[in-house]
Amino acid sequence: MKKLSCVSMVGLALLFSTNIFSQADSSKTDIQFKIGVFYNSHLNYYGRTDSLRSSGVFPLAELWFTPNFYVNAAPVFVNNSLQSFKYSGTVTTAGYRFNDQKKWAGNFYFVKPFYTENSELVQSALKAQVAGTLTWQSKIINITGGGDVKFSNSTDYGAMAGVDHLFRMQLSDKMVLVANPSAYLNAGTQQFTNTYYRKNSFLIFPGTEQQVSETVKQFSILSYEFSMPLILARDKFQVLLIPAYVMPQNLTGPAKNLFYITAGAKIIL
Repeated sequence: MKKLSCVSMVGLALLFSTNIFSQADSSKTDIQFKIGVFYNSHLNYYGRTDSLRSSGVFPLAELWFTPNFYVNAAPVFVNNSLQSFKYSGTVTTAGYRFNDQKKWAGNFYFVKPFYTENSELVQSALKAQVAGTLTWQSKIINITGGGDVKFSNSTDYGAMAGVDHLFRMQLSDKMVLVANPSAYLNAGTQQFTNTYYRKNSFLIFPGTEQQVSETVKQFSILSYEFSMPLILARDKFQVLLIPAYVMPQNLTGPAKNLFYITAGAKIIL
């Protein structure tokens, strides 16, 4: 079975958890504890999946020290035709989120994963990640840019850019529905081995061919992604549904576009 990654799935849900959910939450208490559980129909890394098209479940626990500073942890369980609810590791995050409710919003965070020795997640090589996004907000459109640095045996760099528009509908005194149609471009470095033959010769003597392999790090577009996050909040309880369509780019093999769904619920204790 090919290895897979849950970083996009976990990152997407946590990103919306710390941004859109906070907009739907009317509580102003500084210290908050939130728990939830999420499901992803197809684990993927910028559209790259394993051959079994595995799904995943991850509980989430969040602690907000202030409306801006937070830490969270998400254990990841993998499901496919060969294994059911297999624990693969836990992703922990510490971050700072802000929104001036006028023009600027941002989310800057540090990710530290803890994977099992036999984890099938390709991201199990990841030792740490530093990332951030900055959004310019307007009534017509929000424009976001961001980047990250991934640390493993080598260092990789990523970048993203996107647009979205937030719709907020007050259904009742205690219930609100938030919709956020979005489009994003993701890019980053990819490392691969380039093999070629080099011919050695000396003056008039015939040469010999030697196989040469070298590691290449190339920065390229990884995917285009379109999503429609939907959040329904009532008091301290929130439900999330994110249908998404991702178009992977610059694969070593044939590229297949992927539709997947992230769904979950969270409560503020």
